[in-house]
Amino acid sequence: MAILKTTLLVIVLLALAIALSAQLGLLRGRMPADLGTRDGRLKPPSMTPNSVSSQAGLYPDHPQRAYATIAPLPVVDGGPQTLERIRRIVEAMDGAKVVKSDPGYLYVQFTTRWMKFVDDCEFWFDPRAGVIHVRSASRLGLKDLGVNRARVEAIRARLV
Repeated sequence: MAILKTTLLVIVLLALAIALSAQLGLLRGRMPADLGTRDGRLKPPSMTPNSVSSQAGLYPDHPQRAYATIAPLPVVDGGPQTLERIRRIVEAMDGAKVVKSDPGYLYVQFTTRWMKFVDDCEFWFDPRAGVIHVRSASRLGLKDLGVNRARVEAIRARLV
């Protein structure tokens, strides 16, 4: 009986420690320093299955290429206008914070309600291809349980 009480106490204390860590922002992770476009490319997908990228095909030897691949978003009214529509869509989403909004680029951070995990989501208008490339990745964790893909697909559904 004493072992069971001790085990339960340890579990409760661990849960409280995790919850307190989340509320203090200790589970946010660090903002990547290499976001944005370089030579017409967004940052590659994460090395673990916790990101999606419409440019995953540009990295043929990447270990998460198959998992990370997602279709780019269509240009609806011209690139900058479509990015503005995307900005309005994401501003209405829970936990969204627009960090950077330029005519050809949009960077948004999504924070989960309870654990305060942060996902970095980028949108870039590629004028040569006539599409909006997207990359969305979790800062922490090995898996995202499909959250980044679902978010991008929800944005796609509202866009078209």
